[in-house]
Amino acid sequence: MLSDGPTVRHAAAGRQNASADVIRTPHVAARRSLVLAACIMATFMAAVESTIVATAMPTIIAELGGFSLFSWVFAVYLLTQAVSIPVYGRLADIYGRKRVFYAGAGLFLIGSTLCGFAPNMVWLVLFRALQGFGAGGVQPIAMTICGDIYTPSERARVQGLISSVFGVAAVTGPSLGAFLVEHVGWRTVFWVNLPVGAVAVLMISLFLHERIESRAHQVDYVGSLLMMLAIGALMLVLVQGSSLPSGIAWAAAAAGLLGLATLVVHEARTREPMLPLELWRERVIVIGSLGGGLAGAIMMGVSAFLPTYVQGALGRSPLTAGLVLGCMSVTWAFASIFGGRFMVRTTYRLTATLGALSLLLASVVLVLLTPERGVPWATAGSLVMGVGMGLCNTAFIVSIQAAVPWAKRGAATSSCLFLRFIGQALGAASFGAVLNATIQHRAPEVVGLVNRLLEPTSRQTLDAATQARLTGLVSSGLHNAYWLAVAMSVLTLVLVLRLPARLSPSQQTLR
Repeated sequence: MLSDGPTVRHAAAGRQNASADVIRTPHVAARRSLVLAACIMATFMAAVESTIVATAMPTIIAELGGFSLFSWVFAVYLLTQAVSIPVYGRLADIYGRKRVFYAGAGLFLIGSTLCGFAPNMVWLVLFRALQGFGAGGVQPIAMTICGDIYTPSERARVQGLISSVFGVAAVTGPSLGAFLVEHVGWRTVFWVNLPVGAVAVLMISLFLHERIESRAHQVDYVGSLLMMLAIGALMLVLVQGSSLPSGIAWAAAAAGLLGLATLVVHEARTREPMLPLELWRERVIVIGSLGGGLAGAIMMGVSAFLPTYVQGALGRSPLTAGLVLGCMSVTWAFASIFGGRFMVRTTYRLTATLGALSLLLASVVLVLLTPERGVPWATAGSLVMGVGMGLCNTAFIVSIQAAVPWAKRGAATSSCLFLRFIGQALGAASFGAVLNATIQHRAPEVVGLVNRLLEPTSRQTLDAATQARLTGLVSSGLHNAYWLAVAMSVLTLVLVLRLPARLSPSQQTLR
């Protein structure tokens, strides 16, 4: 008897040989493509939310006030998304993908709706937190669903396509946000995703069928709470540590480390832990997750600070800075698609190695960037960085999903995405710390003038000597910061060379 959609039969979640059995007929193949389309839409919905708001923030601040909470509009979304990802992943392994996807997408859409009605900045921050809690259950579960309904060799192509969505979102988000603010209103920036999300949920409901063997489960509520508190405290320090009073920052760091230690002890004693520690005995999972974290840190360092170089050291406009950064997103999308096809014909290790070498080459190009070399040199670094991100991220997620059975795939996929978010937060904090430390060490008396250097109108009010001095400081600080990118790229290369030499999607069967 044939199903009227791609049916994934799941063995009991605790069984080691649990597998996904996807019925393949022409009829079901068409429905499977519709599930993929829904997953792509859901991934884009959550990914673009991180970028579309940026261009709307000046208008939002002008209407709602609360400039002191500006950074929290972004930080709280990142924090709540990161801490909820592992929880959603484990719940998806217990209760199935559809229910958890509904919960995450529902929270996200409710949060998005409320953000558009926010009466002031305090409420906007709170509603963004709700959005983030929902987003944590959208991206990883969408990727896990695709891992369920495709074979390892097919996953390489499909996950490459999904990975490219992040690059597309980075390009289209700011432009779409600017258009909506100018022609419709800033509140629609939060509402534009509502029809996309509603259609994605409807398509998953209609075309993805799950059959899960019922079994009594013990949900690890204590582990979930410890994880969210510990990781939340550490993420708070990483993202907002520089703006917090030192006492609060140190207390949060101590609470996070203590909570993390307690979590490890608790999970080791729990029969069905929220964070299965045995996953970290798999070499592929360890390398893919840590590699994804390092790649995320490098990417955030480039995304956050390359525009600063273009505007501050090169004296170009924000539009030029956006175009330079956009080059990374374009090559990221194409490299993701290419990487998915390339690894089927070769191996995970070769694909990831080419990606790591691209990250290293791009970092070296940025280290050698000088004001004299100008925009073309910065553009070259951005282009090559996008190639590295596309190849690495696709190889990491596909290899991780192929390394585990269905009952652990949600947790494994979530661990990769979770560490990618941790890496992004760490990258933004560490690159910013190097830049600030360089300027503070060499010329603490002009720190307040750097902001004027970045805005074209204010820049003209500075005399030539001051401009030259500030330009040299910004250039020197970012030069040091990109040495950090070189070090992270080398470490990524060392990691990927530890992947099994001949392992590839074409050699693995559906698990």
